[in-house]
Amino acid sequence: MSVAPQATSQERRYFWLLLLFAVVVIGAGIGLRDPWPSDEPRFTLAAKQMVESGDWLFPHRGAELYSDKPPMLMWTEAASYKLIGNWRIAFLLPSLLAALGTLLLVYDLGRRLWSRQAGLYAAAALLVSFQFVYQVKRAQIDPLVMFYITAANWGLLVHMLKGPNWRAFWFGCFCAGLGVITKGVGVLALFMLVPYVVAWRGGWDGVSRMGPGAWWRWPLGLVALLAAIALWLVPMLLGAKAHGSDPTYAGYVNDILFHQTAGRYSKSWDHHHSPFYYVPIVLFSWLPLSLTYPGTLPRWWQRLKAKDARILLPLGWIVLILVFFAIPKGKRDVYIMPALPMLALITGPFLHELLQKRWLRVAGLVFIGTMGAAMLGVGAAALIAHPKFATEFATARGFDDGGHALWWMFVAIGAVQLILIAALRMSRAVWAVCGGMAAMWLAWSLWAYPLLNDSSSAAGLMQDVRERVPANEELGLVAWKEQNLLMLDRPATDFGFTVPWHEQYVAAVKWQAQDPAHRWLFALDGVMEKCVDRSKAISLGHANRREWWLFKADAVIPGCTPGEDVDRVPANTAD
Repeated sequence: MSVAPQATSQERRYFWLLLLFAVVVIGAGIGLRDPWPSDEPRFTLAAKQMVESGDWLFPHRGAELYSDKPPMLMWTEAASYKLIGNWRIAFLLPSLLAALGTLLLVYDLGRRLWSRQAGLYAAAALLVSFQFVYQVKRAQIDPLVMFYITAANWGLLVHMLKGPNWRAFWFGCFCAGLGVITKGVGVLALFMLVPYVVAWRGGWDGVSRMGPGAWWRWPLGLVALLAAIALWLVPMLLGAKAHGSDPTYAGYVNDILFHQTAGRYSKSWDHHHSPFYYVPIVLFSWLPLSLTYPGTLPRWWQRLKAKDARILLPLGWIVLILVFFAIPKGKRDVYIMPALPMLALITGPFLHELLQKRWLRVAGLVFIGTMGAAMLGVGAAALIAHPKFATEFATARGFDDGGHALWWMFVAIGAVQLILIAALRMSRAVWAVCGGMAAMWLAWSLWAYPLLNDSSSAAGLMQDVRERVPANEELGLVAWKEQNLLMLDRPATDFGFTVPWHEQYVAAVKWQAQDPAHRWLFALDGVMEKCVDRSKAISLGHANRREWWLFKADAVIPGCTPGEDVDRVPANTAD
């Protein structure tokens, strides 16, 4: 195997600049906001309850077991808190580390398969892609599962294209298993075996040849995969068995192993879309990387005709992923995000040449110019004309001044992007694009986070609750959302989360009646119906697009029960 030449001082400098740029752009804003719906409060609440209860094996959402997803993200958030002691930092730290790890893996693959320059271009292409940065600045499962799948792809590609390297192969299979206990789909990394078999049988250039005596090493990959899954599965099954008298644990096992995996794929119950749903995602959510398609598609085709396995394996895997997720009715844009690092990888070798093309530089300037003009136009219109959308947004967010500070942010982003175009022009269009994207993310993180945090996270709402309910009195939650319990930051009684709202109300009123002088109920406006005298209740205002109230037993109308039509059991949207 050939040894790669030592990196030049310029290559090392570019590498560290890229890493610094990634830390600044992705890490900006950490510590400035709390978890925002819909998914972030759910996972952070489960992590917080893990830390407080000491039960890290079975995630909880309030009093209920939470079986929608394996606990990997919750574990990493809880571990981050144990190290740092600050939830505002801890809940976003796993996504930051997953993003940096993914960028390093893409860089290293590009370096190994082509050159350090190709690796740098591939990592940079991933870093400027909209969906990548948008998702890794959020505390959801998808950045973590993307990292594990990319790590699995790294091991498989190193083995299949630069091998044989069985340790890398087993490492890749182990990471695929970690992806399984993160979101269930980590096993999709093994789809890489399909184009590998095609390349091996077809005699493609660059594919690793395994000797006939190595056949027994392949099944060890399955052992590595199962070993990673067993890190969670075995203790979980034993723990559930230890709770044999409690049927909720048996229900947890059945739900997470069957209903939330095969059931979610074969019988999707939400997010229904057409088979072509991912076409606009690939075209627009992957901007500005997708601007290179007119240049990369013919170059990929030429390399495929030349039987270059370095293109076939990642590209074939991307196609298989798109087909796999296009089959079920349920679709979300984040499902195909693990394909984005592999797209950046096979784009990297051609970017130096493509960035010299006038058409690509024009496309980049048009892209960033269109974004800048839109930002500037929306901000200026909101400040000057006060259109309906701006007024409604300000009202929903509780902005007394019409949200002027936020609209000025739009103006600032748009102005910076247009100034970059005017200053850098055609010759340095790539820097205009990178600078324009960075300006947008930095402004969003450092400007918008503090402005939107109280209304988005329910921090302001629950601060009001804490001030109104004396510390020596009790609080019950009805028709609550995860952010309510998370941001309350004090003990509270809930009556289930997936329990129908009218049943929660009935149980809550009974609970309150046991000590009416010292028990309060926090409830969503809709569930109260005509069963609460609002003149005796306290309106907490608008938060998370909902109206909330606080009341004691004297506001409850005796004998009144809300009808089942008030029920809006929250959908499980954390995919």
